[in-house]
Amino acid sequence: MNERIFGIFSLIIACSYIYVASLTQLSFISDPVGPKIFPYMIGFFFIISSIFLIIKPELNPKWPSLYRFLEIVFITIVLIVYAYSLPTVGFVISTLIATFILSWRLGAKILEALIFGLVVSFTIYFLFHNVLGLSLAEGIWGF
Repeated sequence: MNERIFGIFSLIIACSYIYVASLTQLSFISDPVGPKIFPYMIGFFFIISSIFLIIKPELNPKWPSLYRFLEIVFITIVLIVYAYSLPTVGFVISTLIATFILSWRLGAKILEALIFGLVVSFTIYFLFHNVLGLSLAEGIWGF
């Protein structure tokens, strides 16, 4: 029964997501899979997943322990802080910190998590900024 309730809740969120995506204004210069189609695609799969949970829930779901649930809440908070810190701190530093924390919480040692965060943040910055020519959040340090 819990999964069906979660599926109904997810379906409401998915429909709201698609509604908000429909309010996106397009500029006259945009690519075919731009700011309007991509959210529709995500919303479509979100709706399909929600309907699947409503129609065919797992018979005996195994819910996470309190410790695991707190880990999920912590990771969610890290991702929210990451999104809000991008404009002020910048892409490289924000991604470095978020990737470090996430990989550390997923079981990497602290030094390995730091190296992984450095490699991921600078590699993605290089690929997006230099190879693809896309701009990323610069922040106060300019990168």
